[in-house]
Amino acid sequence: MTPDRVCVGAIAGSFGVAGEVRLKSFCSDPEDIASYGPLWTEDGSKSFTVKLTRAHVSGGLGARLAGVATKEQADALKGTSLYADRDRLPSLPDDEFYHADLIGLTVQDTGGAVLGKVLAVHNHGAGDMLEIAGEGVKGQLLIPFTLAVVPTVDLKAGRIVADLPEGLE
Repeated sequence: MTPDRVCVGAIAGSFGVAGEVRLKSFCSDPEDIASYGPLWTEDGSKSFTVKLTRAHVSGGLGARLAGVATKEQADALKGTSLYADRDRLPSLPDDEFYHADLIGLTVQDTGGAVLGKVLAVHNHGAGDMLEIAGEGVKGQLLIPFTLAVVPTVDLKAGRIVADLPEGLE
């Protein structure tokens, strides 16, 4: 995966029999996914232009992808993550970050001790959680990605400062 692309969605399956797909959008405005195209597969081997056909079909968006004309072709793409070129995405305010930019950052406690690195960013509906692993934590640690727990994100320095709540260490 090229670092110049950001995951903006995934194909959740087919919709109907004429090659439409159900898209799960990871964009703050789900319909924006169609404006960031072409969208690429993770390995960059395929690209698709996206035309939205239906809003909010079974928890996703209905869409047509260029080159996908049959249900079988749409079914074969189920689970495929879709990536947009970073320069097609909007700039973010200083206090917002793309998940891809957080993964791999070093996490330190407020005293400067290294806890580990960000492995993933999860959101199960109640807000973002950073998954951290490294020598400074036992196993893997999930911490809320809130200003109270993560007061500093310094992308240029490649680090995050975390003020872990008591009992999370």
